[in-house]
Amino acid sequence: MDETCQWQGWREATERALYGPGGFYLRPEGPAGHFRTSVHASPLFAAAVARLLGEVAEELGTDEVDLVDVGAGRGELLTAVLAAVGSSLSVRAHAVERAARPAGLDPRVEWTDRVPRGVRGLLFANEWLDNVPVDVAEADPEGTVRYVEVAPDGTERLGAPVSGPDAEWLARWWPLREPGARAEIGRPRDEAWAAAVASLAAGRAVAVDYAHVHASRPPFGSLTGFRAGREVPPVPDGSCDVTSHVALDACGGLAAELVTQREALRRLGVSGERPPLALASTDPAGYVRALASAGEAAELTARGGLGDFLWLTQRVPDTAAR
Repeated sequence: MDETCQWQGWREATERALYGPGGFYLRPEGPAGHFRTSVHASPLFAAAVARLLGEVAEELGTDEVDLVDVGAGRGELLTAVLAAVGSSLSVRAHAVERAARPAGLDPRVEWTDRVPRGVRGLLFANEWLDNVPVDVAEADPEGTVRYVEVAPDGTERLGAPVSGPDAEWLARWWPLREPGARAEIGRPRDEAWAAAVASLAAGRAVAVDYAHVHASRPPFGSLTGFRAGREVPPVPDGSCDVTSHVALDACGGLAAELVTQREALRRLGVSGERPPLALASTDPAGYVRALASAGEAAELTARGGLGDFLWLTQRVPDTAAR
């Protein structure tokens, strides 16, 4: 392979590694075969999303509502939410995913590779934005901010100076002031999220992800890889996930609400509190069930773990109702 083909920016290399022929996210096992998300950790997460969907339906004054799952994996969240909702709502479920529709998926779920437009309800994106490919920048020894280029084996070198909209994004959201400082240029994620929010005719858009805000950016970026449940060096050859935390404040801007998953789930009734010990005497089986549920809730809300995820919420008012 000649040098011009071997070296690419991280955005282009990640796109190929994750979504190109034989890409990591197109494999039959899906994300669940390699890492554990909140969706896989406990059915309490889907139950919370079902309650959130009910809140949105009530705000819209309807019992017919859309649920759009962006980055749907193999449809696990939608399947669980539909089960949790039961007959209380009429849900039009949309799974947005670039992989093929899995066999045996609930026929009520529409499978598509792009976000549907004009929907009324809840758009939910759990660990989607961290896999929207982005370029990486690094300040060289003279302080010039340059794109980081990468070879298929993960070897890196510094490329051309960052300029144009990417430089403007860094200056506003993640300035690099010291030689060796690195950042992931989140502009493609901002644009992807803005397009997703714009698809809603009315309702709420919620993004849940590993994230950081302006006051706590990681000084050397957060680019990494995952394979079979283990964190590994990010190598853009399709053998592992290539991901980085999201500058979620940049995605939402000033109009968005940002809270930790711990707080978001608490508002939706998910608590890690242990059941009263007296229940063990009056209802032993119920106590065991409550204890198991508390353990699952504790994992979803744990400090230093899933509880530190950020939830970004943007509301789209129902202008047609005015």
